[in-house]
Amino acid sequence: MKPIFTKRIIAFFLLFCGIPIAVYSQPAAPLQQPNIVFIFADDLGYGDTGVYGSEIIRTPNIDSLADAGVRFTQGYVSHPVCSPSRAGLLTGRYQQRHGWEFNPAGRDRETGLDLDQRTFADELKSQGYATGMIGKWHLGQGEAHHPMSRGFDEYFGVLAGGSQFFETLSEGGAYALNGAPEQRSPYNSVYRGRERVEVDEYLTDVFTDEAVSFIDRHADEPFFLYLSHTTPHTPLQATRPYLDRYDHVQSIEARVYAAMVSSLDDSVGKVVEKLKEIGQYENTLIAFLSDNGCAGYIDNACSNLDLAGFKRYHQEGGIRIPFILSWPAQIEGNRLFHEPVISLDLMSTFTAAAGESIDTEDSVNLLPFLQGQRGDDPHDYLYWRSGPTQAIRDGRWKLIKFKRTDFTPADLNNTGRLDPPAGGWSTDAPLGMHTLLYDLDNDPQETTNLAGERPDIVRRLESQFSRWNAQLPPPQEAILPAIRSTITEIDGEAIQLIF
Repeated sequence: MKPIFTKRIIAFFLLFCGIPIAVYSQPAAPLQQPNIVFIFADDLGYGDTGVYGSEIIRTPNIDSLADAGVRFTQGYVSHPVCSPSRAGLLTGRYQQRHGWEFNPAGRDRETGLDLDQRTFADELKSQGYATGMIGKWHLGQGEAHHPMSRGFDEYFGVLAGGSQFFETLSEGGAYALNGAPEQRSPYNSVYRGRERVEVDEYLTDVFTDEAVSFIDRHADEPFFLYLSHTTPHTPLQATRPYLDRYDHVQSIEARVYAAMVSSLDDSVGKVVEKLKEIGQYENTLIAFLSDNGCAGYIDNACSNLDLAGFKRYHQEGGIRIPFILSWPAQIEGNRLFHEPVISLDLMSTFTAAAGESIDTEDSVNLLPFLQGQRGDDPHDYLYWRSGPTQAIRDGRWKLIKFKRTDFTPADLNNTGRLDPPAGGWSTDAPLGMHTLLYDLDNDPQETTNLAGERPDIVRRLESQFSRWNAQLPPPQEAILPAIRSTITEIDGEAIQLIF
């Protein structure tokens, strides 16, 4: 923060000499680097918190975080499934640029996030931060791809895409929908650093305790904490203290899911409480996001409000997520921000707050927009690609192209997916693409396809997407082949999703 420090010295000198100086309403930046805490939920729907409109789940701590900061109404992630979304946000670059286009399907310990990419942990560590990660990684399990090889000083969590929340059903606990406790394998075990550890307490609570401990141990230095919860991702499991809050919910799946979100909300509250206890709350930038929309395969237990689609879909319900930033010392609270932003922006925002902004082709520092220094939109366009699926939006219009298919529901296996051919799914579309155009200003639910009525908008967005797409390696060159796929019907057409 050297420039700010220099300005303060000059201002003091001028005032001491009796020279009048201008007084600005914008709060002065602190001399000390802020702490940065990033709390990441897993498969939390747009409508699964009180502040975003849930009428079932009570989230007083997440709501208070939004009241103290800025709530984004059009916050996005760069992919509608877990691992590619994380690869984008950690690097501040669309993940297609470095080959992590699809969710990992196997247990190959030698594959992971491209080693040439720097993460925001790398960048913050270079600026003097103590860096710690707790929770879900999902970007490689081998030595070179481990979080402690990617910028984090400390790690405690699950390297895989998920895990049991407890291995033994606790007294009064419950589970629903493929959630029966089972013994963890080396693949989905909990690790402290690089060593496997045994954990049988409720995993969300364990991660929270670890986060509070990290904050305590680094209270006297600037720290970056990435708290990457596995909740409310399946398996749906909860303990009695959380379930008791939702005894009135009839569906067991919805009750357990609500209890899981309640445990997440408690986690946010305990982190904020600890920051206040050590006197660091005002000077801590806290980000709260989800990695994608909630899943449509958990028996309607979650909610994306009235947004179309779910996890796996490039409709709004799959990629528009809860997105909150709070920094009481620097950002005025209790505000809404309506222009589109994306998780990729965390790289530039975090590093700018630390003192030296790291700008990528895709990441925008949001602080000037939140502090009143800029009044334009952070992005002209946002882009998505997952194999054949393509999407782009500007401030008003959104274009999506899906691969047509002749698969039927009878072709799905018992997990609701298509069994992949050898070598993965082709990203070609022999039956052509189904084109959809939505006016998000007037139809955020994506109910009316205007592609036939507005071919001029379609052509403009197609042209812009082609320019972006030309910068990327083709999908068939992705590090991981396209393995996972399902089918659905959108706008009267059978389409195939590849993720």
